[in-house]
Amino acid sequence: MFHLAAIPIEILAAVMIIEQLWALGDRSKKQRRLSYMLWVRYNLEMGSLLAASFKAVESPSLSMSRIKSASIKELKKLRDDAGTIRYKSIELVEAAAKEYVKTQHIWKAYLDRAVEYDLEKVYQNMMYVLYFIDYIEVFKKNNPDRLFVDEIRDNKGVLVKAEEILGSGIRIFLDMAIELRKKKTDAFYRFISNLEQAA
Repeated sequence: MFHLAAIPIEILAAVMIIEQLWALGDRSKKQRRLSYMLWVRYNLEMGSLLAASFKAVESPSLSMSRIKSASIKELKKLRDDAGTIRYKSIELVEAAAKEYVKTQHIWKAYLDRAVEYDLEKVYQNMMYVLYFIDYIEVFKKNNPDRLFVDEIRDNKGVLVKAEEILGSGIRIFLDMAIELRKKKTDAFYRFISNLEQAA
């Protein structure tokens, strides 16, 4: 017999948050709900990815603690500022890009759900992310003695793609944080706390 006590507490917390997310109401679009669910489901891995992404950003200044303590107005200002992101170094961009490779299974899960729910925009975004991940893996396979940071440094187009993917992920996360902060304050704090602990 399966006992509730055997379920890790972080999984129980994730289930509770997901239930609240599905109760947000008809005005929340399917693609946002999908994002919420998957970010909660994979919060441990996404925490590491966000930490690497935030570390790469010079402006605006980003951290889980800042997001957690921000008011709705401050979160919206932060989201507006994230419309244009400036990065600290190519090396830190590469480190964040590697986190996307590690979480490849999550983006494939997004892709599968996008097909299931007929979300064309999400599907296109995930194809773009997965194409970039494939690019990194093929480069590493064909150039075992070279660092991917050298490819970023030598190829402006690759750097642009990496920065686009990192920036898009950050903005989607901030959109989700704002929505959750407005609708379900308790769920917002649990969600950010889980990511903060995983980072």
